[in-house]
Amino acid sequence: MSVTGVSDSLGGSSSASSSPQITGVNERTLSPEETEKLGRDQVLVSRFKQEKLEADAQKNWDLFYKRNTTNFFKDRHWTTREFEELKNCREVQGQKLVMLEAGCGVGNCIFPLLEEDLNIFIYACDFSPRAVEFVKKNILYCPERCMAFQCDLTKDDLLDNVPVETVDVVTLIFVLSAIHPDKMQTALEHLYKVLRPGGIVLFRDYGLYDHAMLRFKSGNKLGENFYVRQDGTRSFFFSREYLAALFHKTGFESLVNEYVLRETVNKKEGLCVPRVFLQSKFRKPSLL
Repeated sequence: MSVTGVSDSLGGSSSASSSPQITGVNERTLSPEETEKLGRDQVLVSRFKQEKLEADAQKNWDLFYKRNTTNFFKDRHWTTREFEELKNCREVQGQKLVMLEAGCGVGNCIFPLLEEDLNIFIYACDFSPRAVEFVKKNILYCPERCMAFQCDLTKDDLLDNVPVETVDVVTLIFVLSAIHPDKMQTALEHLYKVLRPGGIVLFRDYGLYDHAMLRFKSGNKLGENFYVRQDGTRSFFFSREYLAALFHKTGFESLVNEYVLRETVNKKEGLCVPRVFLQSKFRKPSLL
């Protein structure tokens, strides 16, 4: 295991602070109380409601951005520290890096990158039309350096907006967890098409037994490690094995696939909560 000190991308109050993160291949150990709680929660949301949640998925995310506008998530200034590929994934010196931010939200990842790296072009797509509009209205949005478009990764063809095998790096940060598990494979297949041979997917998302998973009350479970929030948006919690199987089936090679364990302390409320993320790097095989 190794220890570093980067914050996650979730919104939070200024009264919260985080311990250094620990990375490794072992999942978090549950307390007896947590094990009992998860064991009791076996009742699933009805099939009718699950089908409605799937049908309303885009609407629910659009409403999320209508309520929160650009104020919910923090800017991700940590991405180049955690993912050195955003700086060095160039085949020759001086080459322009072409990136796809899959699930760009309101631009919390892309705009810090555009400010930091002048030799980068970013395709940015999101499920929510409202989120895409927020990106386009940002003062830093420049069509010569960034192209934002609405896209459902589970059914829309990225090739309508991104030329085949032209992307060096795809960032998939807190996005795949919002997609129904039955459709995750399709989303990865679409990403695979636009990545050049040797291109890399940089992944960070909710890990198994994260505090957010343990907070769900009875009646919110959709399936194994899959839950619905009060606002109708959904969240899946990944194990290393589950994620690796998804990417390997699509044709990717694993480079890194580790849990990130940390504790977040809310001083105002006197709470210390365990956070678990999965941080991974997968590569599309190079041509022989």
